[in-house]
Amino acid sequence: MTVAFYCCKITKKMYLCRLTDENIYMKIFNNEDIRAIDRATIENEGVSSLQLIDRVADGVAAEIMRRWRPTKPTAIFAGPGNNGADALAVAYILIENGWQPEIYLFNIGGNRLSQDCLHYKQALESMHPAPMLTEVTKSFNMPDINSNWLVIDGLFGSGLHDPLPGGFQSVVRNINDSGAKVVSIDVPSGLFADWNANNPARNIVHATLTIAIQFPRLAFLLSDNAKTVGEWQMLDINLSEDAIRRTPTKFFLVERHEVRHLLKPRGEFTSKADYGSMLLVGGSFGMMGAAVFAAKGALRSGVGKLTIHTARCGYNILQMSVPEALFNADKHDIVVSEVKAFQKYSALAVGPGLGVNELTANALDTLIKSMEHPAVFDADALNCIARRQSLLNHLPPLSILTPHEREFDRIFGPQASAEARLLKAIEVSHHYNVIIVLKGRYTAIVRPDGRVYFNSSGTPAMATGGSGDVLTGVIGSLLAQGYKPEVAAVCGVFIHAWAGELAAEVQGEYGVIAGDIADNIGKAIAQIME
Repeated sequence: MTVAFYCCKITKKMYLCRLTDENIYMKIFNNEDIRAIDRATIENEGVSSLQLIDRVADGVAAEIMRRWRPTKPTAIFAGPGNNGADALAVAYILIENGWQPEIYLFNIGGNRLSQDCLHYKQALESMHPAPMLTEVTKSFNMPDINSNWLVIDGLFGSGLHDPLPGGFQSVVRNINDSGAKVVSIDVPSGLFADWNANNPARNIVHATLTIAIQFPRLAFLLSDNAKTVGEWQMLDINLSEDAIRRTPTKFFLVERHEVRHLLKPRGEFTSKADYGSMLLVGGSFGMMGAAVFAAKGALRSGVGKLTIHTARCGYNILQMSVPEALFNADKHDIVVSEVKAFQKYSALAVGPGLGVNELTANALDTLIKSMEHPAVFDADALNCIARRQSLLNHLPPLSILTPHEREFDRIFGPQASAEARLLKAIEVSHHYNVIIVLKGRYTAIVRPDGRVYFNSSGTPAMATGGSGDVLTGVIGSLLAQGYKPEVAAVCGVFIHAWAGELAAEVQGEYGVIAGDIADNIGKAIAQIME
């Protein structure tokens, strides 16, 4: 198999995958679904399981050889199943290319090898000269590996349902303690592909690089598992497109081509009236910058007309910072105390820099109870809701809440992990009929129907004050332009994070500020739509 690499023009990272159908999101499947897709590929497309393993091995070996030289001391740990078969097939290719790996095949008790694993064991044994292959059937003495070594982890793949038994836990801990670079095939051994509650990280291989077979795994997208997964890539082995299309799931990964498909090109004979009017409610004494960032995000993402309702003290700041926006003064000098005539706007975004003053909380209470159409709630709007939980019952259907993890926990209670937080978000999104944008490295857009869309764009450079305010403006702007709430959320998150990547190209990961992200929103949209 010839392995083709896809290079992201923004991150410059290489990905071993092809683009999926323009009209569907990349699906994230559970183990049972993946096994069914494997079977469908074998049964319906005339492909053998050995051919699929060869495809895996070709891709994994190509990536290893791209990163390291044959002189790298290498140990390969293979389990008795088909993940072990993958590892043995990789070993065969590496040996053919001048590598001399030490191979450890775990066949505890004997006669435990799958047919495919046995096939590749026999292939290795037939090589001349004979490779350094040790079959472990009883006790095992860990080789003396250290930080100079490369470890290829093929002990257990994504089919694992139970924690590793004690003997394998010891092997895993020794690998982790060695400091070696680790490449895990499919998933790091010991990690469950989906949910990992009560699965201690110390009993899971800590991969430097995980090469996922065909699909990302849900566990890769949760921060709880970051130190075990490491960097991850996808390897396309051409599983049945028909089976993939027919297999339902509620988890998806959002990529550029899908957002491009959702964004609407603009007609030549249009005016600002065609692109909606948005009311941004935010800002207070000492926090007017948040309103500025949200306003710039809204304007740069194409809203036809933007009005900012804020305290009177914000007049000079906003008129100088965003003169393109209209200023609507509250009756109060330093806080927002009421919001009137919001019905005339096509979208409403509330929260950036708003503060949690009692007058403001009362105004928000009145506003929410009189609203009929979906709106965007962020920052201090969420903090006010956290103090008045009953407001959750009055949010307009399909309103968009954009909390980071601390804001989420203030509203819905402390969560022990990112996994628990996501499960809670799925629950409350359905209960209150709202969309929750749970911000993070792979921001999760959670819909009331239980579907979750993980965002693939972004950079650590976006971990800066005001970044979330820009996002509020972008989502509110798309909502004002007539995008459905679920589409506005998905596209807004992707555009915002893509703009962050563009900003980091210029300023570096340490140097990006919220204004840089806002300034790149328009360019991000243009690149996505190319």
